[in-house]
Amino acid sequence: MNLPPLKTLPVFEAVARLNSFSLAANELHITQSAVSHHIKTLEDHLGEQLFIRSGRKLELTTEGKLYLDNITGSLNQIARATENVKGVTETKLRLAVYSSFAVYWLIPRLPNLKRQYPNLDLTIEMTFSEPELSDRTADCFITIESEKRGFDFEWFYTERLFPVCNQSFYQELLSELNVFSDKELQHELKTNPEVLARFPLITSYSMYESYAEDWRRWFKEQGKELPDDINFHRFSHLMLAHEAAAHSLGIALVNDYMFNENDPKDGLIKLPCVAHNAEDRFYIAYKHSRRHEPALKQLRHWLRNELNELT
Repeated sequence: MNLPPLKTLPVFEAVARLNSFSLAANELHITQSAVSHHIKTLEDHLGEQLFIRSGRKLELTTEGKLYLDNITGSLNQIARATENVKGVTETKLRLAVYSSFAVYWLIPRLPNLKRQYPNLDLTIEMTFSEPELSDRTADCFITIESEKRGFDFEWFYTERLFPVCNQSFYQELLSELNVFSDKELQHELKTNPEVLARFPLITSYSMYESYAEDWRRWFKEQGKELPDDINFHRFSHLMLAHEAAAHSLGIALVNDYMFNENDPKDGLIKLPCVAHNAEDRFYIAYKHSRRHEPALKQLRHWLRNELNELT
């Protein structure tokens, strides 16, 4: 078995994670020169440079990133196996989620998670783009990715978008369309969905990586083309579109986890018309080799139970 000098591996992991020789030395309670010696020993054994050093800047090489990704899981497994033998149950877990999901759906429910599993020590890693599925990033993910070697994926929910506006804007809409009840508005929007184009519409780039594409698809599902003369307010992210609607800027398309129809704390009203069924399917992702870990099983169980509010 051609193993590297095993003492060098925790040092390499610490330097890569902290991006610093000095911080790794402090964490490991050794000198900085000892850290440098361990890294050199490992590089000599591998025959590859693991870090690029440019003044104070430290960066993993391509080989270093690949090696780190491969050994991090193994080091974690060794640590967990040791704790199991010693009778210690690991309760720490890192969950990587999209920013809007974290802010609007997950964080308001964390008190319920804490009550159900008081010993679960959960760290939330918020991402603004698709997170890298790796132990270096987190232990569990909410992601739209559905395939990676060594990972299990559990369907979480399929995204829907529907038009919302705030209370005052809703009253203006009723007045402008000369309707006097939700039922009349529902009939009007079903018969003539293009009347929404008479009002400012809020669009976000992040959903389809193109402004107005969200509304184009919504109109298409109503059998209509996107009108040419719409007054659009453009925002890079769905979170900003949601907040713009809450502040009377117009009508936005938001998704299930950003809107609670039974308890709309943000003052938004869901317009009585059909939703757009988006293509994105969300999954709970985790390493297959870790599927039986108690903390991970607890989190997955809780997320599946909470899913009932999204479907």
